[in-house]
Amino acid sequence: MDLLSMMAGGSPNMAFPAIADDFFVMSIGRRSEFRIRVNETMTKKNVAEVLVDVLLEAGVERIYGVAGDSLNGITDTLRQREQISWVGVRHEETAAFAAGAEAHLTGKLAVCAGSCGPGNMHLINGLYDCQRSRVPVLAIAAQIPSHEIGSGYFQETHPEHLFAQCSHYCELVSQPEQMPRVLEIAIQSALARRGVSVVAIPGDVALREAVEQGPRLHFADPKPTVCPSEEEIKVLAQVLNRSNRITILGGAGCAGAHAELVELAGKLNAPIVHALRGKEFIEYDNPFDVGMTGLLGFSSGYHAMMSCDTLLMIGTDFPYDQFFPRNATIIQIDLRGEQLGRRTKVDFGFVGDTKATLRALLPKLEQNQNKSHLHESLENYRRARSGLDDLATRTSDQKVIHPQYVARVLDELSAQDAIFSCDVGTPTIWAARYLKMNGKRRLLGSFTHGSMANALPHAIGAQASNPGRQVIAMSGDGGLSMLMGDLLSLRQHELPVKVVVFRNDSLAFVELEMKAGGFVDYATRLHNTSFAKIAEGAGCLGLSAETVDEVAPAIARALKHDGPALVEIPVPRQELSMPPTITFEEAKGFSLFMLKAVLNGRGDEIIDLARVNLLS
Repeated sequence: MDLLSMMAGGSPNMAFPAIADDFFVMSIGRRSEFRIRVNETMTKKNVAEVLVDVLLEAGVERIYGVAGDSLNGITDTLRQREQISWVGVRHEETAAFAAGAEAHLTGKLAVCAGSCGPGNMHLINGLYDCQRSRVPVLAIAAQIPSHEIGSGYFQETHPEHLFAQCSHYCELVSQPEQMPRVLEIAIQSALARRGVSVVAIPGDVALREAVEQGPRLHFADPKPTVCPSEEEIKVLAQVLNRSNRITILGGAGCAGAHAELVELAGKLNAPIVHALRGKEFIEYDNPFDVGMTGLLGFSSGYHAMMSCDTLLMIGTDFPYDQFFPRNATIIQIDLRGEQLGRRTKVDFGFVGDTKATLRALLPKLEQNQNKSHLHESLENYRRARSGLDDLATRTSDQKVIHPQYVARVLDELSAQDAIFSCDVGTPTIWAARYLKMNGKRRLLGSFTHGSMANALPHAIGAQASNPGRQVIAMSGDGGLSMLMGDLLSLRQHELPVKVVVFRNDSLAFVELEMKAGGFVDYATRLHNTSFAKIAEGAGCLGLSAETVDEVAPAIARALKHDGPALVEIPVPRQELSMPPTITFEEAKGFSLFMLKAVLNGRGDEIIDLARVNLLS
């Protein structure tokens, strides 16, 4: 009998039963030991797997990016796990904008990724927008093989330097021992400081065996309240109680404090002017709202600020110093102390979040008996709003499709909880002036960084993170064409985004700025083809409204369509949208006709506004 038969239990009459038994036991033991070692090897995680575990612990649900070989360890782990989805886009800049939109809407960490070299460099512009919009975003920047760093290798860059100016935290993971600690520091930095963190990781390091086998941090994002001291609140109340004509300027820092802000305005009889980033948080259900000021604003907001004796700034970093009053007492409340006095002279500055500060302040305020300033500001707002609404009202003999009318129709037909994104330039103006916020709707834009091409990428992130809501991108033809390839992403991921293209065949806002500066417009004309046909080629519903009669039906059809849709609408190239004050320099650059098109299209306030500006 052969050895194998002996091991299987042969005849007891065999000559070597003891030897066979010993061999059997020894062999089984070795096989068991081998299995144990194989199992240990199979259960040990690599760095990429630990990275994904940490993201799961942080509540990440998706990563936006473009795949590449230096990301293979991460994307392969996502393929096997499936708890985090990969949202592949056609350009990494789109990935960063999309992550920023998700972070803005959810308040939670969002993630984007780019492969080594050009792949992660394409993230930079979108990440600048995230950083300046103060939304928590983590960027994974893959790197070349670790042993080649410093050799001028193919696609070599140094992410830790490239991303330094658009992030709060940026580090290279060069050893497995750094994971997950570096990643967790990056996540905490993005959440705590409300901005961007970047983790650069070479592809080979991601595939190495991890030292630590799981996340180290297991706690929810802290949500502290910050309030000025009792003595500071007392000083703030004293200043406001002795003021008569108070105006409030509110920004994005007023999010979550709508009730307190309205109660404050009632106590102070103060009109509320909102900055653009504060529109979605301040404008709705607000009897004290008098609109915006600034380059995109209109006259009522400008008057309310210029005619006050005390300006109370809350949660805003409004950047345009020419729109601040020169002789008023200025008070600023902001969670970030470094922003106090950054834009204009400030007489009293307080560090605190809006909700906590106003709750502490309100019991100490006396009722302001002076209602004249509020009534004047509200009447100015009524007149300004009426003029703007007239521009958006269709007339019986109207042949030209005015962008104001398009924005008004879009506002009326859109869902009550719709999410809007708007490109910079004129689409932002029409969104700011004609979209009505109601506490449920959201508005996304590159309002601080001011980047072109943000509307479609923002819409992708908004729709991916809010699959049940209506998402609408208000795009300019210049902005859309810059990242138009990601119309393909809408079809690939079945994202039912609706894109409305304000087609004026020009970089219209750039032309406006040229005219304001006294320059003849140059290099701004766009020779476009049919965006509707391009959308059809990308697998989306493509519609075009060529007449006024076709605008509402086309938008209605797109909004009802079960899938991505694009509506192309031609609007006048020379449609003017001027700020609420004209300087001498701007007057030199504009003809009298253009000056008369300020704000309400009539120019009946231009003399008064110019006089107020000069006196201030």
